[in-house]
Amino acid sequence: MTFFSLVSLYATYLRRCFSASGLTPQSVAIDNDTTIHFWGPKTATATKKPALIMIHGFGPTAIWQWRRQVQFFSSNFHVYVPDLVFFGDSTTKSGERSEIFQAVCLGKLMEKLGVKKFHVMGTSYGGFVAYHMARMLPENVEKVVIASSGVSIKKGDNETLLKRADSEKVEDFMLPETADQLRTLARLAVFRSFSMMPDFFLNDFVQTLYTQNRKEKLELLKGLTLGRTENANLVPLEQDVLIVWGEQDQIFPLKLAFELKELLGEKARVEVLKKTSHVPQIEDSGRFNDIVNEFLRGSS
Repeated sequence: MTFFSLVSLYATYLRRCFSASGLTPQSVAIDNDTTIHFWGPKTATATKKPALIMIHGFGPTAIWQWRRQVQFFSSNFHVYVPDLVFFGDSTTKSGERSEIFQAVCLGKLMEKLGVKKFHVMGTSYGGFVAYHMARMLPENVEKVVIASSGVSIKKGDNETLLKRADSEKVEDFMLPETADQLRTLARLAVFRSFSMMPDFFLNDFVQTLYTQNRKEKLELLKGLTLGRTENANLVPLEQDVLIVWGEQDQIFPLKLAFELKELLGEKARVEVLKKTSHVPQIEDSGRFNDIVNEFLRGSS
């Protein structure tokens, strides 16, 4: 008996939304080991628009995390939406597993595409990657948006996260294998309750979105360089930085937004979205898009 997947059906709708926004799915071998899959414009040179990279967080692939931003920003920006290594069809033979490696890969992707200047916007794990791209490529990265991303996280913050989740290991909810584990993730990440969602629907999510490359994704979690010590040793960025946060975020609590601002220096500012949690770009996309658009299109 064939199982009808509502999640797979919705993924088809998401891909159509990206296509309707003028993006096409593409893959580029950035070196002999690594291939990056991304959604991007058919031809970036046809019109003079600034480039914007949207970097997804840990979880489903990029189409699930940036749909409303792609629809909003694609008219005024050349939008690039990559799948990070081991998400979707992005793969590597390399043994590297850090978020720094992910940043290097995206830098190589933009170089291969001939895009010399670009803004970066990352959510959660993608914010880690965005920070490192801005740090390593100051001549290429123009403005930086970091959304709900505990770049300043310390070892103790990881320990309190496990207590909030009532879990022994972060992968128990960041890479859920059961409906109950997905409920835990939703409780931490989403402002509105998912507790009444039926198991069959949540299990569809787990099977469709969280099973691919599970072993390698576990290695990515263990390969993180941030949050390993009690000191957040961050280098201030040269670029203007917008930090956007959900007021009720239970994965990376709001205090981390202001800690990050202090560490990044005078060029960083914080915007807080009420009645949102870890995914403000989804929960209040209108306000999120307006704040980011004003920042990106404004003068430095």
